Amino acid sequence: MNFDKELDVRGLVCPLPILRTKKSLADMTTGQVLKIAATDPGATIDFQVFAEQTGNELLSLSETTGEFIFYMKKK
Repeated sequence: MNFDKELDVRGLVCPLPILRTKKSLADMTTGQVLKIAATDPGATIDFQVFAEQTGNELLSLSETTGEFIFYMKKK
């Protein structure tokens, strides 16, 4: 998937991945896509809730060997 910006929050636990994502999205324009790499198992639910609460669109999430990749589109 194409993305405009990448954020590495591997090794960080809640709430830091969400806080860093919020900051990164603030610097982006509407329609741009942010790729996020995380290792916190709780991130899957955290990012789904974050997307619902903020109106940003969670385009995709996947897991491979303990690493979670999210693609989020800025509202």
